[in-house]
Amino acid sequence: MHATLAAVGLSALVMSSAQALTVVKLLGGIYLVWLGVTTWRSARRGIEVTKRGRWRLPWARLGGFGQGLWSNVLNPKAASVYLTLVPQFLTSSRPVAPQIATLAVVHVSVVLVWLLFWTSVVAAARTLIDTPRFRRGTSRLAGAVLVSLGVRTVAAR
Repeated sequence: MHATLAAVGLSALVMSSAQALTVVKLLGGIYLVWLGVTTWRSARRGIEVTKRGRWRLPWARLGGFGQGLWSNVLNPKAASVYLTLVPQFLTSSRPVAPQIATLAVVHVSVVLVWLLFWTSVVAAARTLIDTPRFRRGTSRLAGAVLVSLGVRTVAAR
C-alpha cells in the first residue's frame, strides 16, 4: 500500500504536510486503541469476539487481513520508510513507478518468507497455545500493548 502511495506521490504529500501527518497519526492511534480495547474485551468472551447486530468497522469482514491492512495504512512510520529508504535505490534516469514496484515486490517477498516462518513455528506450538487460558492471557496482553501504543501515538509530538 505504501509503495503505491509513494509511487503516486501521496506519501510525500502526507509527510510534507504537518496537518495531514497529524490526521494520519491520530487516526492510527485511535484505531490502535480501538483494537486494543476490542482485543482486551474479547478475552472475557473467549473465542467468539463479535455477535449479531453488534457495530463493526467496515473492514471487519476482512478479518485479520483487513485489520493488518488498515493498521499499516494508518501508520505514518510505514510511509516514512518508503520516503527515506526507497529513494536510495532509485535511479533518476528511469521511470520511478516500475522501480518502486520492484522494491515493493522484494519487500513483500521478504515479509512473506518471514511470516511463513513464524506461521510454521506457531503451528508447531499449537497444542500449547490452543487453550482458553492461553488465549485469554494473550488477548489481554495484546489489548494492553495496543492501547498503550495507541495512546503513545496520539500523545507523540
